[in-house]
Amino acid sequence: MGDENEFSLPDDLPEPRDDGGADHLPNAPVPALSLPATDGTNVDLSTFAEPVVVYCYPRTGRPDRDVSPDYWEEIPGARGCTPESCGFRDHHKELLELGFSDVFGISVQATEYQREARDRLDLSFELLSDSSLEFADSLELPRFEVEGVTLLKRLTLVISDGRIRHVFYPIFPPDEHASEVVEWAETRLSD
Repeated sequence: MGDENEFSLPDDLPEPRDDGGADHLPNAPVPALSLPATDGTNVDLSTFAEPVVVYCYPRTGRPDRDVSPDYWEEIPGARGCTPESCGFRDHHKELLELGFSDVFGISVQATEYQREARDRLDLSFELLSDSSLEFADSLELPRFEVEGVTLLKRLTLVISDGRIRHVFYPIFPPDEHASEVVEWAETRLSD
């Protein structure tokens, strides 16, 4: 990512296809696991009675480090984590007003790395680390591998009362996804 603009997406970004990797998730029980958050607390997503948005993403880059391989933009669904997070930041208040109790981002990156992204992007919610893939393994979340590192495929879960109530998958384009969640919530959460 290095010198590229981390906030914009190229016009020719490849669109991910629905590979069926999330078909088993609607109404699945959420595992009772404690995930470290960027504010220093631990979060168990199974404990929320009111709906929460949990968007899973491969990884965020940093403007001061080039961590992605040259072919990163060619992997469908890989690029766009920063614009997606900024979308949820920009719609956070609106999502809360629509009935969500919170929003969380989750990746396999370490909490310290995520904290830098949360602070730099001025996120109004916490990022959760699943560096051990315990959450991903428990739910059999779809993932992919890049240079020996297992990353989560981009998907969003609506969780309440210990169950997955809705799944967005695949997600494209990532920079418009928070708006898609808002539109869904406007009709579903008001019922």
